[in-house]
Amino acid sequence: MQWPRIFRVDYGHQEAETKFGKDPRTYEVLTKRFVGDENGNVKGLEVVHVRWEKDETGKFQFKEIEGSEEIIEADLVLLAMGFLGPESTIAEKLGVEQDNRSNFKADYGRFSTNVDGVFAAGDCRRGQSLVVWAISEGRQAASKVDSYLTKEDQNIDGNQDEFVQRQHETQQQAPGQQQTHSDDLGRLFVFSRS
Repeated sequence: MQWPRIFRVDYGHQEAETKFGKDPRTYEVLTKRFVGDENGNVKGLEVVHVRWEKDETGKFQFKEIEGSEEIIEADLVLLAMGFLGPESTIAEKLGVEQDNRSNFKADYGRFSTNVDGVFAAGDCRRGQSLVVWAISEGRQAASKVDSYLTKEDQNIDGNQDEFVQRQHETQQQAPGQQQTHSDDLGRLFVFSRS
């Protein structure tokens, strides 16, 4: 795998360099904090340049370069981080089976797990991958969840009055409130990268 070791320039990098006058990629930078305005909107990132140095035990560590702090203006920040698998606490508490890489077991296309009403999609199901896969799986899983809920609503022992009453309660709730029913609690979860 040569990509991390060889500095490459793709057409997108060339386009950005032409538009902004320099290559927008920055390496060996550590984000110190998000900078926001009085309304809590992000306005930038405070960063500092770092270099790798061995500590007394021989392990490489970041060492901040004094005086290299700067603010990078931003209206939107997207976090791209390494992924070691979903939190095991969720799987343990729900009883969801995991594969040998600690991902939640759920068949592609169905997205249902071994626990009735619990669905998994995106990185927690397939492992670290591209965001487009997470979006695609999230949409497909949402469709399966909708089918699951619609089927459940249609199977209320043939009692249409109860179904109509639940729909009426949901429509009458105050804005910002979420209607829940005791038989729905703790059974329906969709996991996906947002």
